[in-house]
Amino acid sequence: MSDDNKQLALAEKELGNQAYKKREFDVAIGHYDKAYELDDTNITFLNNKAAVLLEQEKFKDCIKVCEDAIERGRELRCDYELIARALQRIGNAYCKLNDLDNAINYYGKSLTEHRTPETLKKLRDTEKLKKEQEKAAYYNPELADKARDEGNAFYKKADWPHAIEQYTESIKRNDKDVRPYSNRAACYLKLMAIHEADKDADRCIELDPTFGECCLENVARGYIRKAGVQLAKKEYDEAITSLDKAKENDKDNKCAREIQDMTNRVYAAMNPMSGSGNANESQEEILKRAAQNPEVQRILSDPVMQQILQQMQENPMAAQEHLKNPQIAANIRKLMSAGILRMG
Repeated sequence: MSDDNKQLALAEKELGNQAYKKREFDVAIGHYDKAYELDDTNITFLNNKAAVLLEQEKFKDCIKVCEDAIERGRELRCDYELIARALQRIGNAYCKLNDLDNAINYYGKSLTEHRTPETLKKLRDTEKLKKEQEKAAYYNPELADKARDEGNAFYKKADWPHAIEQYTESIKRNDKDVRPYSNRAACYLKLMAIHEADKDADRCIELDPTFGECCLENVARGYIRKAGVQLAKKEYDEAITSLDKAKENDKDNKCAREIQDMTNRVYAAMNPMSGSGNANESQEEILKRAAQNPEVQRILSDPVMQQILQQMQENPMAAQEHLKNPQIAANIRKLMSAGILRMG
């Protein structure tokens, strides 16, 4: 290949680039073809031609030219970056054809040749688009309800793993329905899968306000599930707060019994004397742990709280009156949670 031909080829390429910028695509292709005739050791000319074909929406022709560029580039041991560019362009063409599997495949191949932020973003965006399309194709509220009903049947049999499978299927079919999240959270709590239960409880609370007053019962159940998670994590004060929110949303008292049952469990766990707490923990250990808790120390050093605690010690009935004050009730719960205060 003479140097003159290479220079002439580069001149043709420049003419092609100018035509491309003017969107004179057929003219641009003519110049790139001429450039490659003059110098078939430079696959950039093929890559540029493929870019024009992509703009013309001649996607299959674009893919063919890129494949030719890759084959020739391998023969010539061309720079990996040039091979990667052709592979990425094939991915672009397949994406335009809505063949996302092939697009993802070729973006991946491009990245193995030469890793660039642009190609990585294209890969991530295409993977996301594929998931969205699969999700949309799977959406079916009727089948979601059927799966939830089957999950409920397993729940009644205490078959938690199979219930979870069905609730998960229901969520896949309709992820806007809060009920399977609530039910699955209950199953996870039975299996002590605390992290998973917590995520589902949060999803219940997050989803349901968008559905209006008619679904406040589900919001309440979300907070009940949240309280169950907090109880398992020994976050007793937070659990009581969640149960208060459950009461606020339980306008028709449909969840009143569940709320009360959970409240009883939380208070029982807060009070080591009840038998549900850590009765094996010594008073010395309790005091040592409390000394490391700044919130507990703040409450104990508060003169008002000191007076209230003294009154409660002298007259246990005084506790009921003090508990009517939300701030004092919160402080008392913290002390109970820490094991400093025992009631009952």
